[in-house]
Amino acid sequence: MSDAPLVSVITAAYNAEAFIAETIASVQAQTLTDWEMLVADDASTDRTAEIVAAQAAYDPRVRLIRLERNGGVARARNAALSEARGRFVAFLDSDDLWLPEKLERQVAFMKARDAAVCYTAFRRIDESGTRTGRLVKVPPRLTYGQLLKNTAIATLTGMADTAKTGPLRMTEARRDDFILWLSILKRGFVAEGLQEDLARYRVVKGSLSSKPKRSAAWVWHVYRRVEGLGPLRSAWCMAHYGTRAILKRLVF
Repeated sequence: MSDAPLVSVITAAYNAEAFIAETIASVQAQTLTDWEMLVADDASTDRTAEIVAAQAAYDPRVRLIRLERNGGVARARNAALSEARGRFVAFLDSDDLWLPEKLERQVAFMKARDAAVCYTAFRRIDESGTRTGRLVKVPPRLTYGQLLKNTAIATLTGMADTAKTGPLRMTEARRDDFILWLSILKRGFVAEGLQEDLARYRVVKGSLSSKPKRSAAWVWHVYRRVEGLGPLRSAWCMAHYGTRAILKRLVF
């Protein structure tokens, strides 16, 4: 194994004591073992930091980053990204899971396709970990214009090759993950979809996924304030984005 890991796993965590151990375990179970997992604890008030620290004590690939004050998911991700050393960067939220071959299959796919960004299919689970719904399939490729109208890159499936994209940094705004992928594709890169079931997206009561109206408002803000789209193009993109979001929820 080289001094620098091949993959850096970025996890922002806030009051995640119920799930964080299982999330870390899903990374430790990966068939690709050359990784580091950077867990940025966003000033949790529960045992999240304690649980991560215990995992890090026996597995040095797991690293705890403590934030002194709560600043939100984008700031926590940036704290982890600032210490990431891997060529490939993957995101995994503190309540989600990966299947064991996720990193190995995705890295191999990206190398074979010479891809800067990649995303995969996934399934949903509930709070107890029970699988629900059908496989959420993904389109084979996404350009910047296509991503504006699509919900395909789920955070837990997204991976970037920083040898192509350069260092990553999140915009400290709602839907920071969506903004990140847009910022990369806007430079001319194309995201490649891996049509394999490799991840488990956990839906928790009160989460973003359970409040579609709020999510839609944040996407509109991205169109108008971040991407600078006019009202007509924003409305056109939102119509497509909303339709796909509804269809995805039906699959869920």
